[in-house]
Amino acid sequence: MTAIVQGQQSPQAVVPNVGWRPFVGLAGVMLGSMIATLGTRVTSFGFADLRGSLGAGFDEGAWITTSFGLGQLISGIACPYLSSITGGRRILLTGIFIAFMACLLAPFSHNIHGYIATQFFAGLGTGTFIPLTIMFIVRHLPKPLLAYGIAIYAMNLEISLNVAASLEGFYIDNWSWRWISWQYCLALPIMGLCVWLGMPKDAPIRDSLRNLDGAGLVYAGLGLGALYAALDQGNRLDWTANGLVVGLFAIGGLSIIAFLVREMTTPHPALNLRILASPGLIVMFALLAGFRFIILSTAYVIPSYLQMLQNYRALDIGAVLIWIAAPQIFLVLPLAVLIQRIDPRWTLGSGAVLIAVACLMAAKLTGAWATADFLPSQILQAVGQSLALTSLVALVARTVRPEQAATIGAFMQTSRLLGGEVGVAFMQTFVRQREQIHSNLLGLHVQGQAGDTANRVAQYGRALAGQLATTTEAAGAKIHLLATAVTQQASVLAFIDAFEAAAAVAIICWFLAAFVPKSPPRPPAAPAEHSNVHPRSVSI
Repeated sequence: MTAIVQGQQSPQAVVPNVGWRPFVGLAGVMLGSMIATLGTRVTSFGFADLRGSLGAGFDEGAWITTSFGLGQLISGIACPYLSSITGGRRILLTGIFIAFMACLLAPFSHNIHGYIATQFFAGLGTGTFIPLTIMFIVRHLPKPLLAYGIAIYAMNLEISLNVAASLEGFYIDNWSWRWISWQYCLALPIMGLCVWLGMPKDAPIRDSLRNLDGAGLVYAGLGLGALYAALDQGNRLDWTANGLVVGLFAIGGLSIIAFLVREMTTPHPALNLRILASPGLIVMFALLAGFRFIILSTAYVIPSYLQMLQNYRALDIGAVLIWIAAPQIFLVLPLAVLIQRIDPRWTLGSGAVLIAVACLMAAKLTGAWATADFLPSQILQAVGQSLALTSLVALVARTVRPEQAATIGAFMQTSRLLGGEVGVAFMQTFVRQREQIHSNLLGLHVQGQAGDTANRVAQYGRALAGQLATTTEAAGAKIHLLATAVTQQASVLAFIDAFEAAAAVAIICWFLAAFVPKSPPRPPAAPAEHSNVHPRSVSI
């Protein structure tokens, strides 16, 4: 998340001109944040279709979403710093062009390797969208409308996460797998036009260009990118048992050490690490990572359950998730009014509590659950997530100093992306291991209750009577049905554990919310010789 605040809490602040241009620009950046969020989600739901169309195996295809997220992370780290030098408008228009070309060419790839390359560039382009969305909202919207812009942003993220399955299912059933990429080619020109017309043009700061900290950006991109790839591939490759994952962690760790040394010693750092001395900011970074952990981990659990246990397709899963997205439309105005009238810390804590309650409601899961059973808990969780994210953005917007633009933006974007990636990686590994544990325990009960097991096998035999030719085939089919029942029950228990783990993280976030200062302290101002960020902007 990145925001730019021009003298937001300064007596000299000038209210932007209330004309049509700020609202056109708002439409453009909101469309961009939706595209950036949809990019990974639609590709994830269309993973099997993409692999089939490109003739790729599972292991090769697993790098599709990794390459997209990697591109988003690298550009998300760099664009707050670069936008403070060259202006957000130039960065956004460049990102739009790169994303458009990548999405246009992706379906023409002759093999999986070409498609993965186009996904990296698509991520590189769309990675600029979310960091610069809040920048535009806080800098260019009239102050009375600021809270509404922040609430719309939070709503936009929720809707994007939950309409992806319906979009992917529609494209596959009615059009073609190619529209997984081409859909953005319809939206990106509209976004570009809105940004061109509605976002003011900033003149480059030539002194900062001469002192550009390119080495710092390279170290940060390489280090965090390697960690992201290791997290994304770790579950598939069995973590430390795989040399590639170990190597990625080693490269990431060494590069981050080099980055820290560089930023602490260079006279013109890209990121001023001294702001980490502010406890309030550290808490808010942790909260952002925690909420992203919950959002993406539960967004993984529900589709996985529906696919594995109920054999749902993407359109069927979309029928569940779309009802989570729909209430967001009605939350915008109440949320905006709420955060203006009361301390956002209260809505932040309330949002965390609602998320925890929703996860515990979902933990009552059984193997018979289908679409309607998830709706109460997920609507409650959607409300909680909107409360929490809107409040968090509003709190950070009150905290930052103009000269700390790049640092705040990069840390917030890194917390957002890596927090979500840790959530998905944790849940994938956690569910897999818990399913193995429950499967072993259930297997012991099957062996220990021989009478009940024999009765169950006999019921399977009566159900299969006359359907199989030989006694051997019938015996094998009965054992297979018993093993399937055990596996399904073990999976249900593992998903219950996953919801309980998400609830525990939500409770931790509620506890951390108590440590957000009532009047968030501004980060310490950087000495002039250590800052090359123009005070026109503040990134969140």
